[in-house]
Amino acid sequence: MNYLDPQLQARQTQIVEVLELVCQSLELTDAQFALARQRYEGVGACLAGSDDPVLRAISIYLQGSTALRTTVRPVGINEHDVDLVAHVSNVDVAISPAALKKAIGDCLRANGNYAPLLEEMSRCWRLSYANEFHMDITPSIPNPDCRSGGELVADKTLKTWKPSNPKGYKRLFEERAKLVPVIRLRKRIAKDGGHASIEPYPEAGGFKGILRRTVQIAKRHRDIMFVDEPDLAPLSVIVTTLAARSYEWCVRNHEYENELELVLDVIDHMPDTVEAIQIDGRTQWFIWNETTAGENFAEKWNRHPERAESFYRWHRAFRADLAQLVAVSGLDRLGEALKGLFGSRPATAAMDWLTNRVTAARSGGNLYLAPKVGLSVGALPASTAVRANTFYGSNG
Repeated sequence: MNYLDPQLQARQTQIVEVLELVCQSLELTDAQFALARQRYEGVGACLAGSDDPVLRAISIYLQGSTALRTTVRPVGINEHDVDLVAHVSNVDVAISPAALKKAIGDCLRANGNYAPLLEEMSRCWRLSYANEFHMDITPSIPNPDCRSGGELVADKTLKTWKPSNPKGYKRLFEERAKLVPVIRLRKRIAKDGGHASIEPYPEAGGFKGILRRTVQIAKRHRDIMFVDEPDLAPLSVIVTTLAARSYEWCVRNHEYENELELVLDVIDHMPDTVEAIQIDGRTQWFIWNETTAGENFAEKWNRHPERAESFYRWHRAFRADLAQLVAVSGLDRLGEALKGLFGSRPATAAMDWLTNRVTAARSGGNLYLAPKVGLSVGALPASTAVRANTFYGSNG
């Protein structure tokens, strides 16, 4: 992209700011986060206090989007999910997955607070707090064959143990998220002493963690696209894994004009590390967990090829839809486009904020109209000031 085109840069900066606001509206509120933490600590205390010798050395910790801080509010419902691991370190593979799961379930069922909330799932226990969230508790034991501290979790039938490594996965994701990309726009702003004519929102901070925000908007777009066929929606662990790998590669190999250019490149390269191998005339798919041996996040694709097709269909749509946002002009059209991609609630929250900013800037005489950009806050090259509206029927 041509960094000499300030209007395009301004438009892309505006899109980044709006997407940031969309992500903020999808996250847990402070009150929800505090309540989830309280529930989480309560479950941990219950299991840790069990008299069952099998659970003597149990430890509880978060996994999934809550641990990675990539939560996304489900479409159409108030509840969100919190995934926990109940790791028992003083047992070995001699114990069956069914026996360990039963011990955990018996402990929770014996507690009057949890018994009415308890629901048995195929390989975990679920505590359902109506209109709040549900908490899935997955049993695990140490994996003696994993050098990086991996674990074993039950397969769907509870007959065998399967490798996993939630803590190792989190560490690797966090390492990648900490990588700082080279954004040339930032370098020019710093060089100019913090003042840049191409910034439409002077106090805007951009994305609060580009990798995490990319994962969030990807998962939300997926949820909207597959709202009527959720079984075909790409798994969150696949979206997260491929985005994290792509982000690392992009940051280590390229510089970017702005954050949106980086996000689009990350999305472009997401499929690059998916392995497709022809075995006996059929395509077998592999997205290996890099933190432990033997865990293939794409294993369901090999039993249900339509899932692989759905992933690539979603990926094409996501890339095209996000790129198209840059071409949308006018607040009304931008708001409608956001609703189609991410849902009414987050789109409305983002556009309300943006409209309030424009209104405040108009009142303060800091609103400008630039060709191909539309209304912006802060002067741009080739822009015309919009005078404050006195609300007495004239501008003055």
